[in-house]
Amino acid sequence: MLNDQMQADDIVQNVFIKLYQNLDSIHNKQSIQFWLFKTSRNEILALFRNRGNKQLYSNSLDVEDVEIESTFSLTEEFENKELCKLIRNELNNMNEDFREVFVLREYSGLNYKEMASLLGINEELVKSRLYKARQKLVCRISKLIK
Repeated sequence: MLNDQMQADDIVQNVFIKLYQNLDSIHNKQSIQFWLFKTSRNEILALFRNRGNKQLYSNSLDVEDVEIESTFSLTEEFENKELCKLIRNELNNMNEDFREVFVLREYSGLNYKEMASLLGINEELVKSRLYKARQKLVCRISKLIK
């Protein structure tokens, strides 16, 4: 979400400090993962509010920091990188509500109930937003590929 390793490290550190400070107040120890996601999201949003930046994702990516071990051929690897770039660009152009649900599901692996609780919306709205986000991505990317 940040595309900046130093800022991500700072947020991770802040989140774990908050976890340590609030460990006694977390009643259900099984929900620590959820607590971590919610606190991380809040920290990132606070950072953007302080910067006056509402965009959750930037187009900048330091390619030298990305290490990918792949068994694909060079052609397949190039095509995958191009597809990832298309997805990232389309996510940047997507409504923030759809983008956030898509990222939480596809990259964070949260289930519908966890996403609903994290975002403060009902599960049906989560499902609807995720469906619409996927449909928009498929539609936009298929138009670009043709």
